[in-house]
Amino acid sequence: MEKAEEWITYGLDLIKEFGPKLITAIIIYIVGAWIIKRIVRGTRTVMSKSKYDESLQKFLLNLFSWALKVFLVIIVISRLGVDVTTFAAVIAAAGLAVGLALQGSLSNFAGGVLLMIFKPYKIGDLVEAQGVLGVVKGIEIFTTKLVTPQNKLAIVPNGAMANGNIINYTAEGKMRVDTVIGVGYGEDIKKTKEVLLNVLTSNPKVLEDPAPSVNVMELADSSVNFAVRPFCKPEDYWDVYFNTYENCKLALDAAGIEIPYPHQVEIHKNA
Repeated sequence: MEKAEEWITYGLDLIKEFGPKLITAIIIYIVGAWIIKRIVRGTRTVMSKSKYDESLQKFLLNLFSWALKVFLVIIVISRLGVDVTTFAAVIAAAGLAVGLALQGSLSNFAGGVLLMIFKPYKIGDLVEAQGVLGVVKGIEIFTTKLVTPQNKLAIVPNGAMANGNIINYTAEGKMRVDTVIGVGYGEDIKKTKEVLLNVLTSNPKVLEDPAPSVNVMELADSSVNFAVRPFCKPEDYWDVYFNTYENCKLALDAAGIEIPYPHQVEIHKNA
């Protein structure tokens, strides 16, 4: 009986000593989390009005939000009576150990910072990097998200993105579509060029500047191959690509120009 009374007394003493601190810490955390949300939301509004780059905005907001949350946790822990100095030393030692274990993640974080500074691409750009072609959906602290032409989500580490080759198809605002059309050796070259060029100029998605071009590219074994090269906006690439082949075939048939059969089309992607 005396033992139970001792435990009850000890429990009540703990409640008296730590209860107010615990309740205060919980209140501080709840209020602090609410304030952080308001601060982040207000910062987002200010950055949006200041026309910050969308990718940079998301990156900085993520970083700012995490920094505020860490600061809040330190305040809550100190309110519970934990020595912040000792806690900081423990965090530093743990951080060193975690840093050594997560060197790849730190490299990705550094890569994300470099991407934000040099801005080789932004959200909405069509890029090719690390063997992946896609539209940039988001640039986060550790990774970049790309949506491929097959509507697949590709997540590429920022470290690899920052240290590898990046082809940005959107940066210049226009792309060249490289297609090859072959006709028989007996066909008139000038007439064929006129027919093919008319196909390009009649397509509203083909840009006038730079002007599309049609040139003899190769005297192959069974055909004279023409390099048919229209320019278009990056978002219109596949429409122009497929329409060029289809409309060139229809136009050549209508003009009575022979396309050798079978004809193997080579697609040249060299810019």
